[in-house]
Amino acid sequence: MAKTNPGRFFEDFQVGAELVHAVPRTITEGDQALYVALTGDRYPLHCSAEYARSLGYRRETVNDLLVFHVVFGKTVTDVSLNAVANLGYAGLRFLAPVYPGDTLRAVSKVVGKKENSNGETGIVWVRTTGVNQRGEMVLEYYRWVMVNKRDPNSAADPADAAKKSPKGEEVVPELPKEVRASELVVPEALSLKAYERWPSGGAAYFDDYEIGERIDHVDGMTIEESDHMLATRLYQNTAKVHFDAHAMKDSRFGKRLIYGGHVISLCRALSFNGLENTLGVLAFNGGQHVSPTFAGDTLYAWTEVLDKQRIGGRDDVGALRVRLVGVKNVAPTTDIPRMIEKDGKLRHHPSVVLDLDLWLAMPSV
Repeated sequence: MAKTNPGRFFEDFQVGAELVHAVPRTITEGDQALYVALTGDRYPLHCSAEYARSLGYRRETVNDLLVFHVVFGKTVTDVSLNAVANLGYAGLRFLAPVYPGDTLRAVSKVVGKKENSNGETGIVWVRTTGVNQRGEMVLEYYRWVMVNKRDPNSAADPADAAKKSPKGEEVVPELPKEVRASELVVPEALSLKAYERWPSGGAAYFDDYEIGERIDHVDGMTIEESDHMLATRLYQNTAKVHFDAHAMKDSRFGKRLIYGGHVISLCRALSFNGLENTLGVLAFNGGQHVSPTFAGDTLYAWTEVLDKQRIGGRDDVGALRVRLVGVKNVAPTTDIPRMIEKDGKLRHHPSVVLDLDLWLAMPSV
């Protein structure tokens, strides 16, 4: 009997299979502090217990993206250990606050797979849920990942034949195109009765943002090799493309890729300058890792305001729908576009690395 787990290759995934991920994780104050050290995160709800209590929470909450990374990290061994790249997300909702001391675990269901035309890789879609020690769902999302085949010369897994469409095509799931405002979850604990303006240092609130405006976040952050390695270890994300420099020297890029989730965290941290009063991420409508990043790249970010909605029947907090765009090695103040026309088609500008559509909670006080 094999004692080690080589990870799943494309042939090993079956549509409909449930993957119960090992190693539940208790998130500690140390994890939260290390996350701040790796990303520069400054949102006060995650930094100050007193501020969090003034808003109705028990104490400071764990950063939404740290929750996401921990849940995501649980899935890597079963989903993306042999990945070429993580490609995108859809329908991601944060469902309940997480506090230091909470224990998270994850379960995924395979909802689709499709072999690529090169015959060497395929796309796998999964729906993942994260739950705490009380069995309460704290997070749910879809993601899709490009996975290597064990044998590039093999056909797709015949066990999935019954799952295919009448045309014999693989299963490509219909993912939610967005999270509707009515589906957003505002934590029941959140109260702005004792809200103070000074802790965030920001001057803009829900009513101050205008649909269509673009906010350049000014600051840049260079990714060091040590940063992304510590980050992936913190999240227990053991994907070879991030961990194994020896294996990656023969890859298309010849070196390790930065975990795309770390790029999201860095861009989110950069977005503090201009979105200081944000009370949390409510959802991802969708997102793409447009191109890879590597150690030594410098990230910048801008945000486009797409929509504004009142939520949960509340008049003290609203939801901003924004597009967070990350670029590498070129400051967004140069006014580079997100999309350009090339070969008669609209494509992302070559400097864009992240294109993420988010709902943010913003006070209206």
